[in-house]
Amino acid sequence: MEFIFDGENLAEFALQHRAVWLNSDESIEDFNRIYLPYSASSELVVSRARVIQPGGKAQELDQSKILTAQDEETGQQYKYFAFEGIEKGSIVEYYYVERKQPSYNGRKYRLQSKYRVEDLSFELLSPSNLGFAFKTYALPEIQEDSVPGKNRYRLSVKGMKGLENEQSAPYNASRASLVYKIDENKARNRRNLVSYKTASQNIFKYYNEEPSKKAAKLLQDFFTELGITATADEEAKIRMLENAIKRGIYEAEVDGDAQKDLEQILTNKVASSTGVIKLYVAALDALGIENQIVFTTDRGETVFDKDFEAYNFLQEVLLYFPKYKKYLAPNESNSRYGFPPGEYTDNYGLFIKQVKVGSYVSAVGKVQYIAPVRADKSIDRMKIDVNFDADDLSQNTVKLGLEMTGYYAVYLQPFFDLVKGKERDDLIESFGKRVDANADIKVLEVKGGNPADFGVKPLEFIMELQSQSLTEKAGRKFLFKLGQLIGPQIEMYQEKARVLPLENDFTRTYYRTITLQIPEGYRVVNPEDINIDHHYIKDGQELMYFRSSYEQKGNQLIIKADESYDINKIPVEIFEQYRTVINSAADFNKVTLVLEPVQ
Repeated sequence: MEFIFDGENLAEFALQHRAVWLNSDESIEDFNRIYLPYSASSELVVSRARVIQPGGKAQELDQSKILTAQDEETGQQYKYFAFEGIEKGSIVEYYYVERKQPSYNGRKYRLQSKYRVEDLSFELLSPSNLGFAFKTYALPEIQEDSVPGKNRYRLSVKGMKGLENEQSAPYNASRASLVYKIDENKARNRRNLVSYKTASQNIFKYYNEEPSKKAAKLLQDFFTELGITATADEEAKIRMLENAIKRGIYEAEVDGDAQKDLEQILTNKVASSTGVIKLYVAALDALGIENQIVFTTDRGETVFDKDFEAYNFLQEVLLYFPKYKKYLAPNESNSRYGFPPGEYTDNYGLFIKQVKVGSYVSAVGKVQYIAPVRADKSIDRMKIDVNFDADDLSQNTVKLGLEMTGYYAVYLQPFFDLVKGKERDDLIESFGKRVDANADIKVLEVKGGNPADFGVKPLEFIMELQSQSLTEKAGRKFLFKLGQLIGPQIEMYQEKARVLPLENDFTRTYYRTITLQIPEGYRVVNPEDINIDHHYIKDGQELMYFRSSYEQKGNQLIIKADESYDINKIPVEIFEQYRTVINSAADFNKVTLVLEPVQ
């Protein structure tokens, strides 16, 4: 990267140069097209590419091999080199130079992929008066020196290992990378040019515009339409407001003035992503509900660095309610108050808080931890009663009660009233099909199906299943597939030693109670197969467990199979413990009880 002054303006030139040895079918597939930068805000200054055959013959691509295509969904155009006749052992070499609008307030480069890199170098050049700051991750530190009239920042790595993706790993966040930002202008004696202090004040000012009289009136009309009264519970107001905005305001991709103007938004019911945030902020202020804007990242892509201030970490927006210690994601339609996208939590973020000194209003920013929602707030609860047909023990009647809260309900409960007719029946029955895909299902009752119930009441389905596949006859005995009642379970295999940590989106808990009515004249031969207990404890706290057990009361066998994960981030050191716990559910899923006649 090189930053230069073009007259009074700063320009950026970016050179990328790669030589790749293609020694497998997979690598040939990955590199038979090389995509080039192509946008209205940049210029491709030069591009060249060649193929070097295994025997050493080199063939350079002419300009006719640079093709243009268009994405059918987005309509966006792109350019690429199209290579032909590549064989194993070939080397593809290419470079291009792009002139573009300078980006220096915080930029991240991932320099590691699944392929080994024999020789890697990074270099940034800037005018001598402009100093840059760097942070590297899983890479050596940047070395700084100078050449005539320029600052030079360099990094070199020999023999960097490739990084393979692994199941549920934060792959992009784990790749070796660097972040840089402009830090000082020596000519003007200015330092700390990219700071969260400045960003916080600018962000607060942008989103906290004083509404016009008309906009304020439209807001009050909006509240009246929603039934929000001054005496209503404050959290109820937040839920009503969020539900109305996410279901009634269309979030458009365009970001014109009309989509950011409160009057236009409330009149036309259309807003840009920034317009939506402005609407929330104005509405919450009008309702007198304290809140803070929070900027963070998706931790699976980029972990928010609490020690390095750069604007590339200010990606995702949350609203924080300090009185309740809860978050709302204004631009995420599939989330609700108290349950923001899990990948935004268990992370750090920039919290922007309003401050008043007399009549002066401003803001301060502070980097703080965004705690994940506790596991006991996201529950998948099953209550199952099983009876055998007196005339044919191979047939079962199963009464299933399924109850969901938190993240298990957030993708469905706020929208459940919109699902009608057969589509609604099919949706509910799909949960019963997890128990037995071939069962005849009768839906008995639905509770908590109102959007206002989310976060207040669970979503509950009660249904009855007639099954002919849970029990099989084996001579005088019957085999009952107990484990099948909890539905298919994840089973993790790991042939190689784990390299990357594992991350879940959110913490969670499962409660399962199964009451099995043992047929008259029969007994369960192997109830001890039910007993499974695997857990992980750290510093006296049980962070994850699977625990199944039983007790018998007369002809009833009462089984509990509970499971909980109160930790999202699983470091490599405890991966095997996690794998043991999560595979315990798969082990339970395989449990088959043997019923035999009492002698």
